[in-house]
Amino acid sequence: MPVRPDRASMPHLMSLIAAFLAVSVALGVLAAGLLIPVVGAMGSTTTSAITAFDNIDTTFKTTALAQQSRIMDANNKVIATPYDQNRIVVSLKNVAPIMQKAQIAIEDSRFYEHGALDIRGTTRAFFNNATNNATQGGSSLTQQYVKMTLQYEALKRGDEQAAQEAIDVNYGRKLREMALAMQVEKQMTKNQILAGYLNLAYYGDQAYGIEAAARHYFNVRAKDLNLTQAATLAGVVQSPGSADPHNAPQAAQERRDVVLDRMVAVGVVSQAQAEAAKKPSVKSLLRIRTREGGNCAKSPEPYFCNYVIAYLKTLPVLGKNVDERNLAITRGGLRIKTTLRMDWSQEMLKDLRSRVPAGDPSGVGAAAAVVEPGTGKLLAMAQTSEYGQTKDNRSTVGKTTQSWVVPKAYGGTLGFPIGSTAKVFTLLTALEAGIPVNGSIPAPKAGVGLAASHIFPTNVYKDGCGSPDPWYVSNDFQTSGPTETFRYATANSINTAFAATMISLGGCKVQEMWNRLGGFDGDGKEVFPAPSNLVLGSGSMPPLTLANVYATIAANGKWCPVNPIESITTSDGKKLKLPATKCKQVLDKDIAAGADVLLRGVIEGGTGTQGVRGIAGFYKPAAGKTGTHEGHQQSWFVGYTPSIATAVYVGTPIRQIEMDNISIGGRYYGNVFGGTIAAPLWGLIMNDVTAGMPAENFPAPSNKVLYGDLIGIPSVIGRSVPDAIAILRSAGFDAIQGGETQSTLPKGVVAQTAPVGLAARGSTIVLLTSNGYVPPPPKPTTSSTSPSNSPTSPGNTPTKPTNTPRPTGTFTRQ
Repeated sequence: MPVRPDRASMPHLMSLIAAFLAVSVALGVLAAGLLIPVVGAMGSTTTSAITAFDNIDTTFKTTALAQQSRIMDANNKVIATPYDQNRIVVSLKNVAPIMQKAQIAIEDSRFYEHGALDIRGTTRAFFNNATNNATQGGSSLTQQYVKMTLQYEALKRGDEQAAQEAIDVNYGRKLREMALAMQVEKQMTKNQILAGYLNLAYYGDQAYGIEAAARHYFNVRAKDLNLTQAATLAGVVQSPGSADPHNAPQAAQERRDVVLDRMVAVGVVSQAQAEAAKKPSVKSLLRIRTREGGNCAKSPEPYFCNYVIAYLKTLPVLGKNVDERNLAITRGGLRIKTTLRMDWSQEMLKDLRSRVPAGDPSGVGAAAAVVEPGTGKLLAMAQTSEYGQTKDNRSTVGKTTQSWVVPKAYGGTLGFPIGSTAKVFTLLTALEAGIPVNGSIPAPKAGVGLAASHIFPTNVYKDGCGSPDPWYVSNDFQTSGPTETFRYATANSINTAFAATMISLGGCKVQEMWNRLGGFDGDGKEVFPAPSNLVLGSGSMPPLTLANVYATIAANGKWCPVNPIESITTSDGKKLKLPATKCKQVLDKDIAAGADVLLRGVIEGGTGTQGVRGIAGFYKPAAGKTGTHEGHQQSWFVGYTPSIATAVYVGTPIRQIEMDNISIGGRYYGNVFGGTIAAPLWGLIMNDVTAGMPAENFPAPSNKVLYGDLIGIPSVIGRSVPDAIAILRSAGFDAIQGGETQSTLPKGVVAQTAPVGLAARGSTIVLLTSNGYVPPPPKPTTSSTSPSNSPTSPGNTPTKPTNTPRPTGTFTRQ
């Protein structure tokens, strides 16, 4: 006996009938006599339902789907896939036919046979709902596509109410969905609708669309899905929150088997094929991708990932403001090819950790950056820490989200004091002033420690870039002064020589050289012109910035801004026009060539020799500079070949401590200097990144840069210091007072100059004043050896040449 609806269910039944009649009228398929007995009872309800259906807005518009972008390295290896929704839009031809059939089988097996609405399914659902007081489905695949699109578009514009209305279970929503479905099938082909559905559907675990789902769960492309994988994914769409393969593999397996049974029922696969596809467990098939995703924490290069995304947000080509650019990155499906060589970065990380392990108990960390001279391309970067934070959200040398390599605006720091690597700015200023490579520079006598320091008084500065207090400058070994060859002073990093040279040139000129070469701190601020900052590197700089400073010299004086982007391609294959790299010639090529010669001395017989060549075994032509911050808290080696510039930092990035009597990576160090760990690491890294590259020679400087414009030094012996300085300056030299010497001349007058004879125009002449006293000669002693034949007699004592480097011994300090 048929079940008769009771009175309580009549309003529900009436609304169902009204809805059914409205749809039937709209389709032109009102079944003659099917519901005639009921129509009379419906009266105005039916009429109003049909009128309401006719008045539904059937405007249906879609915009481009949000999809993941892909950040790739220089070799097209994926670094990250930033997204709001993890989606990769593909055409239907790039979806395996078995996947298409699986999805159709479980959602709408007659999809290609009926129109926009499946009347058979809708009628069945109508009567089931009428008799069971339920709201059973019956939607066609086109209707489902409409529902998903309405929800997506509402969420995209931030309309939460409209998004909820798109999925509410009520007959008003169902009627609109049906009307829109009919409109969609007038605008789109069945294949276009299916493609839209597969790209829009949510497959759980933050995988939107079939391509992202195939890659996420099985590490294959949608075009390569097999029967088991296809059935698994097809089963997820109806319940992505409770049956996704990653978080609920058993539930996903049960749904997979339902799909396979349905595929058998509609004749897509045989029973034997279905049974074979059911054998492997879903869990055993998973190949979840863990190293790429919507945030940089999943990237194999998380610090670079953060840097490049921050850099992309500065590019106007991606939008008028940061918000628009962020949307382009996370929704635009961009293909962003970077300059990074991920293989270099990973080898560099191994090298760094070979001597400074991640989270070393010493509190020491290390970082490095590689830049291409002449282009500014960032080729590699690494630091010894793991990416992340401790449980109490602190940064340590073992775990941090902050980059030690890049400037603050890109997720980095202000940088670290750069020590004697800063001497390069004085070196370049001196070369521009005419001091030749083979010339001499003032080098007041000083030794180790405060007591042995040379004191520069407050009245020695030529401009406002000085110090209001006496400046105490010591060396890392005892020097004799009053001058030193430019080569030797550079190779052995003599502090007093560069301090005196900076003063003679003018500190503000040296500061201008910092600015020309982009020597800014991690906040982009220029160096504060205190003497210790300008010469001894008390100011801070990130490794990437410092690498680019030295890359400018390597590029024959051409400075380029650091750039991590090679190209950006839109989702439809159009290459965006990126702004041209604004390089500029900031040094004369001849001056840069002179700097090459001086800085090569650091590696070929100076403070970097033992580390770079002796330990690391790097022998290609190269130039560079060691650096150690006061107290041995930070240390550096920065150097270059004509095609690669690399900065290596080893120090205490979190809590500054002195690296004295310390064990790092199981090795004991009495003192850590730039030549101790940073220089060997630099050599190891350069061996890796230049492997296979031919050895390149540096350009030779001109004779003028090598030897200067040599002119005669006028005699000023017996003159007062002010008179001597005036005479020398009028002759084209600079002059400074360098202390006293024994002489019978009146006390205070000039008794000696250094050098004597000839000197380069513009160079600094050191004046030594008389102390007014010469001690009497010692009494003669009886000896069987004639003094004139003695190798140690005064007449046979060898004199130190002024234009050749002194033997360097074992000095590794600095």
